[in-house]
Amino acid sequence: MARNVYRIVIGDKIKNYREKNSISQNTFGKMIGVSPQAVCKWEMGTSSPDIIMLPLLADILECSTDDFFEKQ
Repeated sequence: MARNVYRIVIGDKIKNYREKNSISQNTFGKMIGVSPQAVCKWEMGTSSPDIIMLPLLADILECSTDDFFEKQ
């Protein structure tokens, strides 16, 4: 039986939604209480935000938490 596989694309989604909403990395970091360097690392895929932050990120970026995951 085939299983649905999800690929995590959180960094790509954060960047796309952040830019769509015209929010700089610096401003976005301040809004969620992290450094702009942390936001940059998320967007580059070298690290990821703590899963507990996803509802806050979704609220600020005006998307659903499901939007951070993409069916592969």
